[in-house]
Amino acid sequence: MGIMMSLSSIVVLMVLLGQGIGKVSSTVYKVGDLDSWGIPIDAKVYSKWPKSHSFKIGDSLLFLYPPSEDSMIQVTPSNFKSCNTKDPILYMNDGNSVFNLTQNGTFYFTSGHPGHCLKYQKLLVSVGTYSAEADDALSPSSSADADAPSYQNAFGSIPLSQKSSSSPSSISAFTTVVASLACAVVVGAIM
Repeated sequence: MGIMMSLSSIVVLMVLLGQGIGKVSSTVYKVGDLDSWGIPIDAKVYSKWPKSHSFKIGDSLLFLYPPSEDSMIQVTPSNFKSCNTKDPILYMNDGNSVFNLTQNGTFYFTSGHPGHCLKYQKLLVSVGTYSAEADDALSPSSSADADAPSYQNAFGSIPLSQKSSSSPSSISAFTTVVASLACAVVVGAIM
């Protein structure tokens, strides 16, 4: 009777753990909820939009634009403030650019085309809590920080589906470990 009770407890534990893993999800946000990334008609579109969302690690930003007419670059806070598009952290120009949010912090984006940033085609996104640093970056500035620290970009590939879950390989590896432990417990209980 004790062996059957242990086996059923292990099976229930495996099912519960498997369900918890499958519920991890992320969201792909179309930047600005607009048809495309471009010079906005309303100058405040890209400053209002991120404040209405709670971005988290695992989410992605989708920038859609005609590749022959625009681009998207990730820049430092000082380059964001001054609309300096030289030496971007990341440059994308394929028209269907996906930026994965892989860490907490504030990320700064603008168009790589000359003059577009000055026409308010710029976006900052905070992952985690919204920071005062982000508000400071929205105010205009005439100076650029020459000694700005380097910033790691969070670029990677992601499927274009709206929801995704943990990778199948990590789930199967975890399931294999749990199943192996369950077998060891059952064999130990039998002996």
